[in-house]
Parts: sequence; C-alpha cells; structure tokens
Amino acid sequence: MARLSRLARREELAGYLWILPWLIGFLAFTLFPILASLGLGFTSWNGRGTPHWIGLANFRAIFTSDPLFVQSLKVTGFFALLYLPLSLLIGFGMALLMNQKLRGMSLFRTIYYLPSVLSGVAVAVLWQFVFNQNYGVLNWLLNFVGIGPVNWLQSSTWVIPSIVIMQLWGVGASVIIYLGGLQGIPSELYEVARVDGAGFWQTLWKVTLPMMSPVIFFQLVLGVISTFQIFTQAYIMTGGGPNYGSYFYALNIFDTAFVDLRIGYASALSWLLFVLILIITLVVFKTSKAWVYYAGEREGDR
Repeated sequence: MARLSRLARREELAGYLWILPWLIGFLAFTLFPILASLGLGFTSWNGRGTPHWIGLANFRAIFTSDPLFVQSLKVTGFFALLYLPLSLLIGFGMALLMNQKLRGMSLFRTIYYLPSVLSGVAVAVLWQFVFNQNYGVLNWLLNFVGIGPVNWLQSSTWVIPSIVIMQLWGVGASVIIYLGGLQGIPSELYEVARVDGAGFWQTLWKVTLPMMSPVIFFQLVLGVISTFQIFTQAYIMTGGGPNYGSYFYALNIFDTAFVDLRIGYASALSWLLFVLILIITLVVFKTSKAWVYYAGEREGDR
C-alpha cells in the first residue's frame, strides 16, 4: 500500500508538472487580467502612474452621460437580432443539404468549411473589395439584374447588413457541428416515421428538430457569446462608421482604452458587457427547458 501511495503521489506530481506551463499562462494572461480589470473598473487610470479610486463613478457615467455606450449597444443588439437567427437557420439548412449521400459531398463540405478557418483580418480585407461601391464584385453582380450600385460600407442603412452577409459566409464551422448532430440521430427513428407515412416536413418537425434541439441550443449559446464580442470586422472595414453606424460595443471598449487612454472606464464597459452576456445566456438556459429535448429524459426530469 505504501508503494502504491508513493506511486500515486509521483503520478500526481508528474501530472501537475505537465500542466504547469498551461497553468502559468492561465494565471498570468487570463485570470490576473480578469481580476485586474475588475479592480480597474472602479478607478480612473490612463495607463500611467497609480490608478485613482473613484468607486462607482465610471458605472454612473456610463448610464447617465455616455451616448456612445447607448449607440454601441444599439448597433450590437441590431446586429445580433439580424445575424443570430439567420446563422442558425442557414447553418442548419446547409447541414441538411450536406447530410445527403451524394457524390462529391465531402469536397463540398471542405470548401464550405474553409472560410471559417481564415484570419478575421484577411476576411475583412477581402470583403472590403467585395462591397466596394465602384468596383466591388457584389455591385457588379447586382448590375446584371438592374440594381444600381449600393454604397454598402459607407451607408448607415447598409453597413450592418453588409457585416451580417460577411459573417454568414463563415457559417461553415457551425454547419460541421450541425452535421455531426444529424449523423448522430438513430436511423430507426426515420424508418418508423416512413412506416407511419410521415413526409419530409413532418419528419423534420417531429424527428429531426427535437433530436437536434441540444445542438441548436449549443449553437445559440455560442452565437450569443461571440456576436456581442464582434470587433475585427468593424475595426478593419469601417472603423465604426459611417456616423457610428457600425460602432460595436467591443470597438467602443477598444477606442476608450487604447485611443482615449481611459483604462478604468473601458474596464467598467467590459464588465457591463460580461454581465449583459451572462444575463442573456441565463435567459436562454432558462427557456431551454421548454424546447430542448434530451434523449432518455423523462417528462418529470424537465
């Protein structure tokens, strides 16, 4: 027993030594910055000298005298309302198509997944050319159906739809997750549905969607978290313009911290974003009991 105990201690020590580099990185570059930003949210600091404690003054200023906070929140919320439903619908629809057993389907899956692994900066630069009013590919295609050139990125009306279109181009990552869920549905369920005379839409509604509801729930939660943190696209393509029409919340935090050098105020904005995402995520979790079905779950467990 003593020999086994010594062996267990050695294995435990070896395990800690193997994870030590990750643990140091987590403490230094994740946990410490999180805790530091929480403390800085109650201070006034420009990045030099000693932070000056001001209590809740930053948070009061956000809610009472910061029009950019309201504007960035409206822009981010509008983008989320457009993008999230479309990404869920298009991702699921594409997964249904790619779940068909057709020749060359694996190649199509690979091609459709590729945009999701490209650098965000490279994608933003590419789509700047696509949306260019004078020589962009999109306006060139619209010209064939008699639609005049659209000022995509310089119009307050079209700038958010433009970014939504660009983001939907990279929906391939979610398609792969949907595809994995679809292929995990037992084939016996479809066979029973066919025996009962169910058509495509009845099978989709009664079999596929209930069995896929945990995957859809997972995608919704990830989508909420990522959508409210969108930054690179607006920073590269529009800089938040025109007239703050694409001034996302994360871009507001960046400008406040690194352009205006109001580190404490930016930290307060960051924690408000965390609280907002947390509340929305909790609401999604709470409502999931009404529409998410888990195989093997009994009615009384819900």
